[in-house]
Amino acid sequence: MGKIVIDRERCKGCQLCISTCPKNLIMLSESFNEKAYHFAVFEESEDCTGCTMCGRICPDMAVEVFK
Repeated sequence: MGKIVIDRERCKGCQLCISTCPKNLIMLSESFNEKAYHFAVFEESEDCTGCTMCGRICPDMAVEVFK
């Protein structure tokens, strides 16, 4: 089981992590961060494999993946 931690203040809501998650466990928040971006959030789930695709594609290095 993997776990994803997203730094909401670094996230610009580009949605690249959302589109690359093979299990569709990341979504865009309805809330805003301090820079007025909708940020990505991880839906806690045992389905996460910790594949790291979301962390590798993030241009702002806002996603950290743990196995």
